[in-house]
Amino acid sequence: MNIFWKEMKSYRKPLIFWSIGIFLMVVSGMSKYAGLSASGQSMNDLMADMPKSLKAILGIGSLDLNTASGYYGLLYLYLLLMATIHASMLGANIISKEERDKTSEFLFVKPVSRNAIISSKLLAAFANIVIFNGVTLISSILIVGQYSDGESLNGDIAITMLGMFILQLLFLSIGSAIAAVKKKSKSAGSLATGILLLTFIISVAIELNERIDSLKYVTPFKYFEPKNVMYGGGLDLIFVLLSVVMIVALFSVTYVFFGKRDLNA
Repeated sequence: MNIFWKEMKSYRKPLIFWSIGIFLMVVSGMSKYAGLSASGQSMNDLMADMPKSLKAILGIGSLDLNTASGYYGLLYLYLLLMATIHASMLGANIISKEERDKTSEFLFVKPVSRNAIISSKLLAAFANIVIFNGVTLISSILIVGQYSDGESLNGDIAITMLGMFILQLLFLSIGSAIAAVKKKSKSAGSLATGILLLTFIISVAIELNERIDSLKYVTPFKYFEPKNVMYGGGLDLIFVLLSVVMIVALFSVTYVFFGKRDLNA
């Protein structure tokens, strides 16, 4: 448990900064909604004339932007991007930091197995994403609720946050697996982020061309979209199971390869 608390202390400041950032994004996003609503113009009409490519990048889809829930669905894409970037970098860095900081020799001479070490590190990473997700959930409920005009949103927000949490775990496992497999794990964070951005680009491409819709299974950003999840839609069981399988497989890769690798002091 000493390793767990050491990692929690090590990532305390980054977690605070990320949490402040996600809170400010919710505040600024819903403030824009309030300003546009006060102008008396229909946001759906404003967005209708946008090129399809721009609407795909913005994640507008079929959401009703004249409602707080619809606008939050638009904002959710960017909250999800922040959350998954944080998770992928956290997964990569929490594994590679000992080699990066030249402290691996100090850590691994302790009478603790490698499995125990990696378990403590991943548990600390898990705690970080739980806190991050909790901050996002509470911020969303409190701030979006101020603009709901009686619309019941707590359930919809909660289900989107559950989808976000699953994807946080997925990208955490991607980052940790890459860091465990690579001989030079210092670049694991940038590689994990690159994979994340590639899958996001694929999700945008699917929005632009329905003929490649089958690629939705290779991009997590299509798994739990607000337009499908909110308004009673819930999480798609197929995507939940697919995510769980990948998470278990990638964490298994982390344990296996981290246990075998030669660590550079």
